[in-house]
Amino acid sequence: MAAVKPVGPVLVQGATAPAETDADLSLRPEEIARRGHYFMALQREVEDRIERKLYRQGKILGGVYVGRGQEAICVGAGLVSEQEDWLYPCHRDLGLYLVRGVTPREIFAQYMGRVGGLTRGREGNMHMGDLKRRIVAIISAMAASVPVATGTAMALKFQRSRNIVFNIFGDGATSRGDWHEGLNLASVQKAPVVFICNNNQYAYSTPLEKQMACEHVADRAVGYGMPGEIVDGNDVMAVYRAVKRAADRARAGEGPSLVECKTFRMTGHSAHDGGDYVPDHLWTEWGEKCPIVRVERLMLERGWTTREELDEVHARIKHEADEAIEWAENSPYPDPSTLTEDVYEGSR
Repeated sequence: MAAVKPVGPVLVQGATAPAETDADLSLRPEEIARRGHYFMALQREVEDRIERKLYRQGKILGGVYVGRGQEAICVGAGLVSEQEDWLYPCHRDLGLYLVRGVTPREIFAQYMGRVGGLTRGREGNMHMGDLKRRIVAIISAMAASVPVATGTAMALKFQRSRNIVFNIFGDGATSRGDWHEGLNLASVQKAPVVFICNNNQYAYSTPLEKQMACEHVADRAVGYGMPGEIVDGNDVMAVYRAVKRAADRARAGEGPSLVECKTFRMTGHSAHDGGDYVPDHLWTEWGEKCPIVRVERLMLERGWTTREELDEVHARIKHEADEAIEWAENSPYPDPSTLTEDVYEGSR
């Protein structure tokens, strides 16, 4: 499979992308870069501990799926979202949780099946959500979240709320029927939802060219009468701007948009998958486009930080992860007597 070169913002529904000005941003560029860097680095550290340490040590059972190399997408989108907006993440979007205020303590406890996790030890994996924070739990059949996210957006519209929905999924999801049904309904109803595709080139082990005939996922937007924008998914600044345009459009009552973020999954499908089906040159090419290194380079070039400050951020994150793991390991397993709680309404 040929390497996919990240592109700048392009609207694929017969229009040129609008000129980008800082006046259109909710956050200053320096703040986007600083916050984006912190949350991307935190996601990378937390997921490295989960996959390369806790999982290998047998402290985590089941599947482990990480977003290594594509952190800019969920973090950039998360920085656009407001606290009352609804989030529908996929299984590689840990940064979205972190931006919304979920702590590394809760995440480590979640993966180790402890009471301190978001599901209180009832699901030791990434199927977690928090309705108080307006994060809806991941659905494994990823495209299944699309009609649900559309329904949530329609409810917000009926309530005359200014809030919107962010729905993130992979490229493989866009080849499923429920994905197409959800986009069609959202467009017809002008539902305030931003559809964001993590196009990491592989749906498990299936390369993009084997699952779709069109060149870009965003090409599919025109069939539903919505704009589709292609953006460099390894550039947190570019992701923020593209998602912000789509979010502003949704808040203005103009309906949904599809943002395709070109990226690459710098890992196998899961911790048990070595990714041997991926050509070696893709690992090399995309390894040089790390979103964390990229934003660090930008910050240094523009004088927004120093190497010493960046080193301090990484050291603080490592300490935060150490403390969170210790806390999570001291969090108890759920009491078996509570097994039937929360199974039915009023059972707790």
